[in-house]
Amino acid sequence: MRVVKAVCGLIAWCLGSAIGTAAAQTPGAGEWKPGKNVDIVVQSAAGGSSDRSARVAQRLLQANPAIPSITVTNRGGGGGTVAWTFMTQHPGDAHYLATFSSTLLTNHILGVSPLKYQDFTPLSILLREYIVFAVKPDSAIASGRDLVERLKKDVTSVSFAFATARGNHNHVMIGMLIRAAGADPKKAKVVIYNSGGEATTAMLGGHIDVLVAAPANVIPHIQGGKARALGVTAPQRQAGGLAGAPTFKEQGIDAVFFSWRGFMGPKGLTPAQVAFWDQAFARLVQADEWKKDLEKNAWAEDFMASAETRKHLDGENELLARMLADLGVVTR
Repeated sequence: MRVVKAVCGLIAWCLGSAIGTAAAQTPGAGEWKPGKNVDIVVQSAAGGSSDRSARVAQRLLQANPAIPSITVTNRGGGGGTVAWTFMTQHPGDAHYLATFSSTLLTNHILGVSPLKYQDFTPLSILLREYIVFAVKPDSAIASGRDLVERLKKDVTSVSFAFATARGNHNHVMIGMLIRAAGADPKKAKVVIYNSGGEATTAMLGGHIDVLVAAPANVIPHIQGGKARALGVTAPQRQAGGLAGAPTFKEQGIDAVFFSWRGFMGPKGLTPAQVAFWDQAFARLVQADEWKKDLEKNAWAEDFMASAETRKHLDGENELLARMLADLGVVTR
């Protein structure tokens, strides 16, 4: 995927206490800041990457004196549709933010949800993360090459677990590997969970063969000897907890792919409301704690403000539609 870098200057948080309350209630006002609690709505259950990114953002945004308080609410279900439907019930209210990823696009492309990215106000993309394929240490599948060979012989002989929706980035990556094996992606044996944490538990419990998940869900188990990485979808080896994990590329498999994660608001936010969140997220990614969280969770910083996020989604929507069609998941 194309990576777009944005450099944003820091702007003062507050321009005056007297205007703040009125601006929060006046559409089109020259200045806006939250007048009550801000709720971050997470599209998955606790324990996955969306939940993790929301709670990191909560902690760092809370340091902003212009935000009275900030909470996180998990509304998992429907591959994100439950949370995003809730957001449509609060048009124009910038006190509600929601996590989102490429699943918002793929849900609509696949016809799983009527909601599309144009039904919301994209605010930011904060990071990208590569995908890890992992198994139990005693699995007969010892490497990425072993996985491809197994799929080549019988695509239904391997079960995959991932979250949170059919056709998302994890599912696309499974399809890419199956295609590399010369098999039919439509025959993939997959089990979809409400969070990456639940999918990880299924792999550790031996209920499925291969976990397809974000690095942060797998790294503690790799380090503890309870899981083994078959391959990472990065162009080169990653640092930190994934330093010992091979990439698919170094195993001769053309599988470089990543997802992105960000935040959006309900449809109909004013320019002043969008400007506030542009400034808030620009400050967030400058914090030393954010840098530490990137390393801890094996995330790669890829900050985009609202305008760039909107352009990115336009391009991603077209790209994902082509990829899903090429993989046979959806017809053109």
